[in-house]
Amino acid sequence: MKRRTLLKGAAASVSLLAAAVAGLLAPVRLLAADWPQTAFDSENVAAAIKDYFGDAPISDSDQVSIKAPLQAENGAVVPIKVTTSLANVESVAILVEKNPRPFVASLDVMPGASGALFSTRVKMGQTSQVFGLVKAGGKVHRVSQVVKVTVGGCGG
Repeated sequence: MKRRTLLKGAAASVSLLAAAVAGLLAPVRLLAADWPQTAFDSENVAAAIKDYFGDAPISDSDQVSIKAPLQAENGAVVPIKVTTSLANVESVAILVEKNPRPFVASLDVMPGASGALFSTRVKMGQTSQVFGLVKAGGKVHRVSQVVKVTVGGCGG
């Protein structure tokens, strides 16, 4: 073994040991919010909203928009996009009213964010109202749209 390789390996080992002793290699949860388990387990829209947003006041809003197909030929992958230009956005959630578990997606936003765009694909078993909710400035802003799910993709 060459002396240079031995010295580099020893230096790396000492550095790694020093970092471990200093606690720099300890697992840390960064930028991760608590998992909203009760909201995801709720069996109706009202309970899911209360579990996720608490007692924050809720109102329909034209400052939040939802983009979803009017008719989805494949309920397994329905694209949903929720956007807002509101200031101080805290979180965004998507709910599908007739799903067995209506709370299908959530996003916690970095503090002080102005505006948000959340796009995902959700699974829908049947025609249902889809809700987009945005919490901003301590209030929950809601928008909804009905998405018709056709069985077999025949457009009927």
